[in-house]
Amino acid sequence: MSEALRELGEHIARSKGVTGFNIAYGELNVEAEAAQIVAVMKFLRDDKKCQFINIIDVCGVDYPTREKRFDVVYHLLSPKKNARVRVKVQTDEQTPVPSVCDIFPGANWFEREAYDLYGILFTGHPELRRLLTDYGFEGYPLRKDFPLTGFVEVRWDDEVKRVVYEPVRLAQEFRNFDFLSPWEGTDYVLPGDEKAKAEAKK
Repeated sequence: MSEALRELGEHIARSKGVTGFNIAYGELNVEAEAAQIVAVMKFLRDDKKCQFINIIDVCGVDYPTREKRFDVVYHLLSPKKNARVRVKVQTDEQTPVPSVCDIFPGANWFEREAYDLYGILFTGHPELRRLLTDYGFEGYPLRKDFPLTGFVEVRWDDEVKRVVYEPVRLAQEFRNFDFLSPWEGTDYVLPGDEKAKAEAKK
């Protein structure tokens, strides 16, 4: 299997825009230039040795210490060849990546999600707007440097019959845990144990 993947990787590496490939954990990973991602995707879809006609996912990965902090990762499937490929391109906060929606229409919402959660920009996207966060949301919640506090949460208030914005409350900070196991015995009586301990004294 790895020999077949290596041959496929070498074949893909000869196409325009591909900068390299590797095989990790039995999967083929291809690195490409962000500006050439449309040409790479067309090749992977149309080439007779590839036939990667299904797009499974497009996601982002954040490396904040890197100059090009984002990886845009495309996962493709070839049912005819029973093979998968992962394509990675790198970009920064200002440089957009060409959209692949014209080649794979299923990438539409995946690219919107990457924009919404990471702030990755895509040129040529038919409707690049937020998908999961609320209207007027500031920031990109899956970036590693996104703060955990200082933001507002949204909920429907049945009394005022509208959406209300309130400061985020992290109730977890105010909870106390005793970390005692009920099987090893606790310093307090668990609900329902009063009866059992009373019968043991008789």
